[in-house]
Amino acid sequence: MARRSKLAKRANLIMGAVLVGVVALAALLSFVWLPTDPLKMNFASQLKPPSGAYPLGTDHFGRDLLSRVLVGARSTLYVGFIAVGLALSIGSLLGALAGFLGNVADEVIMRVVDVAYAFPAILMALLLAAVYKPGTLTAMIAIGIATVPIFARIARASVLSLKGRDYVEAGRALGVRPGRLLFRHILPGAVGPLVVQASLSLAVAVLAEAALSFLGLGTPPDVPSWGNMLREAQGFMSMSPYPALVPGLAIVWTVLGWSLLGDGLRDWWDPRG
Repeated sequence: MARRSKLAKRANLIMGAVLVGVVALAALLSFVWLPTDPLKMNFASQLKPPSGAYPLGTDHFGRDLLSRVLVGARSTLYVGFIAVGLALSIGSLLGALAGFLGNVADEVIMRVVDVAYAFPAILMALLLAAVYKPGTLTAMIAIGIATVPIFARIARASVLSLKGRDYVEAGRALGVRPGRLLFRHILPGAVGPLVVQASLSLAVAVLAEAALSFLGLGTPPDVPSWGNMLREAQGFMSMSPYPALVPGLAIVWTVLGWSLLGDGLRDWWDPRG
């Protein structure tokens, strides 16, 4: 039974890594090779089904769906990594400071984090678009700010559980400076949960980026992205399902990959595993 449990944990990790790896390879491949220009229109080949010339079919402008989905992988990973990296950096710092300082500082920092938690990514993108303009940067900042509270709470909980350990008390007794104590001796112990959450947050970021692009608040329309492809395909579903099916399956593939990878990492780092 224990052997089967370990195999299941390893299967999630391996399968998630494979799925995410395929998306990463697709994004890298798009820099060196594409079947055709993803922006090239061919009105003689509108809404074609998969064929030798167009392995995944074409959209209503006759553009090759394979080329567009490959380029769309770039936008998805780019926005996801930047947004989650922003949230991981800011959230971890705020949560670590709140847990380490405690008292009034803890209350103030966490109440600010709670305020940020009240604004989902789409609402944050609407606010930023009203002040600035819709675009990739708006989407990244909106997703990042909306995800900060999750990392802040995880970092705070980890620091609270670690700062009372014997080695931390020994460091205080030896006169180790608070900053060094926090960043060199306490925070490294919180890396595991934060990495797991980063993987799970990347799955959410993929969905958020696609939703924002679908609403016109994310990647510009002239840049191929999976959300843009879905928005453009919605009026042609009765003529051909492929322009919607291809980016939809790409989103499902990527979200499933990050989710499985996060679950596998969580099981791997679980001390009870």
